[in-house]
Amino acid sequence: MRHAGFVLVGGKSSRMGRDKALLAWNGTTLAQHAARIVEEACGSAALVGDPARYGSLGLRVFADRFPGCGPIGGIVTALTVSSAEWCLVIGCDMPALSPEALRLLLAETDRTDGESVVPLGEGGPEPLCAVYHRACLPALEKAISEGRFRMRDIVNELRPRFLAGFDPASFANLNTPEDLEAFSHSGENRAQRDAAHPGFRFPGQTPPGPVRS
Repeated sequence: MRHAGFVLVGGKSSRMGRDKALLAWNGTTLAQHAARIVEEACGSAALVGDPARYGSLGLRVFADRFPGCGPIGGIVTALTVSSAEWCLVIGCDMPALSPEALRLLLAETDRTDGESVVPLGEGGPEPLCAVYHRACLPALEKAISEGRFRMRDIVNELRPRFLAGFDPASFANLNTPEDLEAFSHSGENRAQRDAAHPGFRFPGQTPPGPVRS
């Protein structure tokens, strides 16, 4: 199997005040919504988190091998439990992501000689919406052993292929109740967003390919 998809759940959600993964979203939960997008993009989706907490969502759940270390532990878990060559890994709190955007990342794995494919947002790399080759495992495990957990500080060690040109709204996080309310009541609903720009920004009338670096 070349690709497998994973959604990270079980973060502290301290600013939200409740578990983001279980927040209601379009008749389901944020975790299930994220899993649907991932499955549409690559054909499979599993969660990385606490099986006792998320097992009722109807998805396979893998226990985080490094609880308390943040997303890096979940990425290592995904790469460890999967037999796939590449793992698509996203956080559960980016509801504007589209399958089309994720397919662009997956397609790049056929062209790169690197070990990760990472989109660039307005603030720089978006390592919590990226594709990782299993060859990343040693560097990630080494970072954990050294107490380095912040993925944006580590991503340059993973032989990344950066892709620019994505709609920045794709990576909008729901971190606070205000974020959730603003996103839920925005004038642009999901269907309108996908029709206007399905996770990717086309600067010209003829859609170009992704901008690579």
